[in-house]
Amino acid sequence: MRGMEVIDTGAPLDSSAMFPIHRSAPAFIELDTKLSIFETGIKVVDLLAPYRRGGKIGLFGGAGVGKTVLIVELINNIAKAHGGVSVFDGVGERTREGNDLYMEMKESRVINEKNIEESKVAPVYGQMNEPPGARMRVGLTALTMAEYFRDVNKQDVLLFIGNVFRFVQAGSEVSTLLGRMPSAVGYQPTLSTEMGSLQERIASTKKGSITSIQAVYVPADDLTNPAPATTFAHLDATIVLSRGLASKGIYPAVDPLDSTSTMLQPRIVGNEHYETAQRVKETLQRYKELQDIIAILGLDELSEEGR
Repeated sequence: MRGMEVIDTGAPLDSSAMFPIHRSAPAFIELDTKLSIFETGIKVVDLLAPYRRGGKIGLFGGAGVGKTVLIVELINNIAKAHGGVSVFDGVGERTREGNDLYMEMKESRVINEKNIEESKVAPVYGQMNEPPGARMRVGLTALTMAEYFRDVNKQDVLLFIGNVFRFVQAGSEVSTLLGRMPSAVGYQPTLSTEMGSLQERIASTKKGSITSIQAVYVPADDLTNPAPATTFAHLDATIVLSRGLASKGIYPAVDPLDSTSTMLQPRIVGNEHYETAQRVKETLQRYKELQDIIAILGLDELSEEGR
């Protein structure tokens, strides 16, 4: 569909309820300030880098490392375990990649074209060839849909943003067209405000929650670049997908040592969970060190304890 216009063989949409895409963040009294874990059903995530309900998670990983596998699994799990729904926000998405993801969602039955009410995800796309204003508004449109599911349907919502850098990029193009003076590295002077207005609406309220997973592109691997640096300030956890694990057929290819979460604290997850996670990380770190020794010196050089 294009806007409210159905361009395939689907039935016309009921547009009796309309929501503005430019909205304020929830008021403080509406927020659920209690720190709680959002269980994903994926063991490596829940143990080593737990998600915060109503939090923002950065997803780092290149092409072919299993982002789609992780996304589809999360969509299924939130529908079955939480009775929730997911919204996929393709900001500046390549048409081919968007089509591939849509077809994979159909095959995995998270999208049911025959009975749309049984679908577990609502995808919103703004292709790369669209004007910057349209691409920028796609992020706000998907977020507004997520707010509807949270505030009206009172559901737990999982919001995927891919890629949050393209949202910033679209805002930069709009700023240039408006004739604003660019700031550092050519970005718009309103970068922090635009990012804040998007991120602050992603929250857990007394009605429901929006938990966001955002793919983060780091230009030239420069973490000081204003776009990723502004995004990092809002993240509660980072999930790094490893190409090495993906090449071994291990999915989801979550790197247990590089992935982090602010929720992994004894006062939040409990002492047993925290201590178990620390022991797992220590064991995996030791295994990685031994791998390096074997690769350089050989197995015979290992101590009895190392073997």
